[in-house]
Amino acid sequence: MLNFSLHIPTKIIFGKGEVGRTGEIVREHAKKVLVVTGRSSTKKTGALDKVIKSLEGAGVGFVVFDQVEPNPRAETVDRGGQMARDENCDLILALGGGSAMDAAKAIATVAISGRPIHEYIRGNKTGLWKELQPVKEALPVITIPTLAATGSEANSNAVITNWETKEKAGVSGPALFPRVAILDPELTYTVPAHYTADGAVDIFAHLYEGYMTGDENADVQDELTEGLMRNVVKYAKPALENPEDDHARAHLIWTSTLALIGLTSAGREGSNPVHKIEHTLSAFYDISHGRGIAVLTPAYFRQIIRKDRPQRLARLGRQVFQVKHEDDLEACDATIEAVQEWFKEIGTLDTLKNLGIKQEALKVMAEETIRVGGLGHNFLAATHPLTADEVLHLYEEVFE
Repeated sequence: MLNFSLHIPTKIIFGKGEVGRTGEIVREHAKKVLVVTGRSSTKKTGALDKVIKSLEGAGVGFVVFDQVEPNPRAETVDRGGQMARDENCDLILALGGGSAMDAAKAIATVAISGRPIHEYIRGNKTGLWKELQPVKEALPVITIPTLAATGSEANSNAVITNWETKEKAGVSGPALFPRVAILDPELTYTVPAHYTADGAVDIFAHLYEGYMTGDENADVQDELTEGLMRNVVKYAKPALENPEDDHARAHLIWTSTLALIGLTSAGREGSNPVHKIEHTLSAFYDISHGRGIAVLTPAYFRQIIRKDRPQRLARLGRQVFQVKHEDDLEACDATIEAVQEWFKEIGTLDTLKNLGIKQEALKVMAEETIRVGGLGHNFLAATHPLTADEVLHLYEEVFE
């Protein structure tokens, strides 16, 4: 196990109905908040009304910024940051899925600095991110997730897209850790089925990325990771079949948080190449991040992990999907089949062509993946340095 330092400052408040305490929780930290949410979903489900009612009941001032889109745009973040300054807000309250929470963290950054968020996005052509990362100053943030997916509710990361430049990458720093995360499983009941399914895949990928690429002598982290992966696989389908299955919903949202809070990567490290390869897809075509991950995963396992670390892929299959093969390569093949079957069961098995991606764009996207995700290097960190040609081969395998 590698040496590590782990700091998790976010207070977790978990349970059914806890969203009703939003006002009293926020009041401990702020007098006026900017509520950051999506354009329609939290209004349709009633989640926004619950939050507003609670804020009003606690005497907390608020302004609603309901302009966040999927794959949140840098332009939107900049508008939100300006609004927070103009309205003298002293806290950003995120309500929604990963897009709302990521946007909220970025808005908290812009609200303090006054700089456009694009300057902070890692890998952008300006190179300013090298000086601005990590983010050390931002307004405090409180998160209320309505979807089990990104784990953004309790970590210091955000992913933002500059639609003009087709750049999608991370912003992070100690100032972006939410002060509090309110995890209320009831808020996830009304999420559209495809969001739930894509979110489950995203959780699964958060877990397998470091598991495949990091240090192999971290037994505690392996056990944690495998247990969390089993929970995602176990509870995704019941949550889809019965959206108000509280047991399944509670396990999914808690697994989402634990998957990216630092517990599984501490002492193991590792990289997240599949996330970076997908970020380019959704930066160019605005597709669901989780669906893009589902498309890429089998090919990544087959082309990269089966060759570089077959023992890890075999272990995942044995521990998570009950694969019985003793030979590692046979176990790898069975694991890939099991993963594809799970994706099929929850409705995420797909192709790039079906998602509207053009074949002629694959080469450009592969090159951009290396430029943005490589952070100045001509490769992507993985089990070995991935080149643009290797990324292109992944895209080509899953095109149709």
